[in-house]
Amino acid sequence: MFTFTPLLGAQANSTASQSLLELDGGVKVLIDVGWDDRFDVGYLEALEEQIPSLSIVLLTHPTIDHLGAFAHLCKHVPQFKSIPVYATSPVISLGRTLLQDLYTSAPKASTLVPETALAEATYLSNGATGGAPSILLQPPTTEEIAGYFTLINPLKYSQPTQPIASPFSPSLNGLTITAYGAGHTLGGTIWHIQHGLESIVYAVDWNQAKENTLSGAAWLGGSGGGAEILEPLRRPTALVCSSKGIERPHITGGRKKRDDRLLEAVDKAVSAGGTVLIPSDSSARILELSYIMEQFWRRKNSSNDETYKNAKVHLASRTAGSTLRFARSMVEWMDDSLVRDMEAANDAQKGQRGGEDKVDQTPFDFKHIKLIERKARLEKVLSANRPGVILASDTSLEWGFSADALQRLYSNPKNLIILTDEPAQTLSSEPSLSSALWQIYRASIKNTSSATPQVVPANASVATQHISTIPLSSTELPIYQQYLARRRQVQSTSQGQSSTLLNAAENADDDGTSSASSSSSEDDDEQQGRALNVTATLQQNKRKVNLTDADLGINILLRKKGVFDYDVRGKRGREKMFPFAMKRGREDDYGEVIRAEEYRRAEERDEEVAEVEEKGAEGKREVGEKRRWDDPAAGGARKAEGKGSKRVRTGAEARGLTSSTRGAEGDGEANGEEQVGSESEDEEDGVEEALPEGPRKMVVKEVTLELRLGITHVDFSALHEKRDLQMLIPLIRPRKLVITSGTEKEVMSLAEDCRTLLGEEDGEGKGKIVFTPKIGETVDVSVDTNAWSVKLSQDLVKKLAWQSVKGLGVVAVTARLAVRNKDEGAKQEYNLEQQKKKLKMGKADTEEQKIDGEASIEVESEPVLDIMPATAAMGSTKITQPIHVGDLRLSDLRKLMQAAGHVAEFRGEGTLLVDGTVIVRKTAGGRIHVEGGAYMGAGRYDPTLSFVDVRRKIYEGLAVVAGG
Repeated sequence: MFTFTPLLGAQANSTASQSLLELDGGVKVLIDVGWDDRFDVGYLEALEEQIPSLSIVLLTHPTIDHLGAFAHLCKHVPQFKSIPVYATSPVISLGRTLLQDLYTSAPKASTLVPETALAEATYLSNGATGGAPSILLQPPTTEEIAGYFTLINPLKYSQPTQPIASPFSPSLNGLTITAYGAGHTLGGTIWHIQHGLESIVYAVDWNQAKENTLSGAAWLGGSGGGAEILEPLRRPTALVCSSKGIERPHITGGRKKRDDRLLEAVDKAVSAGGTVLIPSDSSARILELSYIMEQFWRRKNSSNDETYKNAKVHLASRTAGSTLRFARSMVEWMDDSLVRDMEAANDAQKGQRGGEDKVDQTPFDFKHIKLIERKARLEKVLSANRPGVILASDTSLEWGFSADALQRLYSNPKNLIILTDEPAQTLSSEPSLSSALWQIYRASIKNTSSATPQVVPANASVATQHISTIPLSSTELPIYQQYLARRRQVQSTSQGQSSTLLNAAENADDDGTSSASSSSSEDDDEQQGRALNVTATLQQNKRKVNLTDADLGINILLRKKGVFDYDVRGKRGREKMFPFAMKRGREDDYGEVIRAEEYRRAEERDEEVAEVEEKGAEGKREVGEKRRWDDPAAGGARKAEGKGSKRVRTGAEARGLTSSTRGAEGDGEANGEEQVGSESEDEEDGVEEALPEGPRKMVVKEVTLELRLGITHVDFSALHEKRDLQMLIPLIRPRKLVITSGTEKEVMSLAEDCRTLLGEEDGEGKGKIVFTPKIGETVDVSVDTNAWSVKLSQDLVKKLAWQSVKGLGVVAVTARLAVRNKDEGAKQEYNLEQQKKKLKMGKADTEEQKIDGEASIEVESEPVLDIMPATAAMGSTKITQPIHVGDLRLSDLRKLMQAAGHVAEFRGEGTLLVDGTVIVRKTAGGRIHVEGGAYMGAGRYDPTLSFVDVRRKIYEGLAVVAGG
């Protein structure tokens, strides 16, 4: 059985993607933890409910739509970190830089404390005016995000992997996952999931067209693939595909025409003295755009164009250096032609420099693109008013350097903004700034018939929001503290929680009843530390939070003074047992930790007391001596004095980048050009980029922009089109098709076409083939199969002659189906094992083990195949016809015929012509047809060689399995 549930993105305007697959045995696979630019925690409620039952998590692309909520879940749902996560290496590296840029640039990504929770605070209940404040949760730090991504298991393309299940998941029963290239982003994945007889292909946001840096999707084998679908992706039980963007118009001329449109718009704006803003994501599609800009600037500078000697191109992102550093180390994940050109260029340079051993150049060693990782530097670049291009994050224009750049460029008609992707059209009353610009652009070109994108002047007023953060006031800080304390207390007293990771206070109360006595000392320290922190919080906030008796439950007997009775009528489980809190002793690898003070002699204790009394008011302590609670800290003044001189770490230092590394990343001087960032500016940036500490709240300021700059659109979304699906679906031939990730119009349009395609291909009019579930709707897309698992008897196994077909053993069996008790089969297997053991141990010991083994076997029945009786075999006259097993590709047959001296060439799709006389065709069902006669081949004297050789090579490529 296989069910599919879209948690986000199905028939919705939101581009976030979350999908849940449930397989036999309760195995649940979550694919993607996407979010959108609104960062609404309400979108994650359905996902959080599924976390305690998830088996594994798979990630497809390093974009916000596919992993935007990953750090949030790791930070605020600790149980999520115990679930194994799998992704390709580029998705891990680029996803990390994406979220680091997100949380340092977008205050809204930290998410707000729910108003319902704040409304329960005593502060608001006392009649406070002004409504609930917009208090932010603590965002994950850069180091925490890096730690979260180290938990992800890296994979390579075409690498079958049997994942490890989460601690609270049932057995995966041979689940196998394999990643294939999706072509949309670097490391983007099409997932193939094999579980028993279920073969599932999950393909959302893929691109069939080849780009400058990326190969197309691996349906046909990737770059340079043939005309046939890869074997693992062919004829799946279910194909999950996205419909996002299929209504976009097709660009005639493909990638080259698209690039020319972009560069033409850039050239016109830069030649007119304007600045071009190209908003993009932080680490995925921005690589393709930056590569195109670098190559364009190189061509212009080689032609001595005066305009481009003064113009600059900048890559603005707080993690731009890290993104490019990761991209340089992942060239093998890019297009093969790009890798060959890079190797040829490096070989030529080595020849010119006389074989000197220098570092090879990669496609992302930019000479003309300067990096901007600090807002102060961006301000300086924009204040220079020089023509150029700024590639900035993010596409929504709501956060990142793209929003900051637009604030300076919107009023100049010479400037231009190029939208590279159609923003999601939300139904909310506050659309994003990119959505507003898109509506202006679409309204301007609505009545034009030109297929070429036009630059239209904005000439409109757009209302937007400027979001900033400030520390909480003295009246708001208790509200935040009460919220944290109440949430921890509810977690500690909540009933039915199966995981101790989410309930730290429960660990403090119930560690004695826990069965985890064999945990390591590090785990003990972590649990005890969490328990002490929560216990201290409970004691500190006991007077502030008004917990009801129902919230405390039976723990009221321990936590409330003067309460000795508790009504257990109608209660179950822990609610009927008197609470007992036992402090678990600390243990390490050598046993229980020894406290030296417990073994001191009485005279040693007296001497210690005398020394303490002798010190008295002096307050002096030796090094390493513990300070008593009532002893003031002597070093407090020193700490306070040195607090102001503590150097603030810059963003690059926080990521572990030195000044030399930043220079290599493009921050320094290149080709003798003026260095944009100065030393004094770096000092200012260091103070500015320090992340704010402590609880903060969000302040929203309404801003109106009088737009005067130009707007145009060039599609760089790199998503599949409807014509790609119309071509591939008949070749893939899925038994069931699930369409998700798109608006309702896109989903229904694609579903109508696919029903026609699959209905004609399968000839099945009675069964439902195409499914279009909505968010939260579960559909059963499993396929009924008449397959059973049987065992083979030892006598039958001895007579089987196996043949190997692509690593699988194949044999035809004529046998008798019988029912046998499991104890008989176990005895036979046991006897075989004992025969081997007798060679090493005594017979007496063997007999004792045999008696014990037989006594523990339960009597159950199972189907088994056994040899035919002699009388039945002699009376049977039916002969099984030989079967040809395997799948012969025409491309492989072509190579075999050419190696044998024949002339073989393709003539049309699925047709191979050999020696001009023999035609080999392969149908969609896998059947091979050979047409032709025994005619004389070119330059051959035996007229039978052409046809006979073709037939022989086909038989050699298949396994002939005969019954008997």
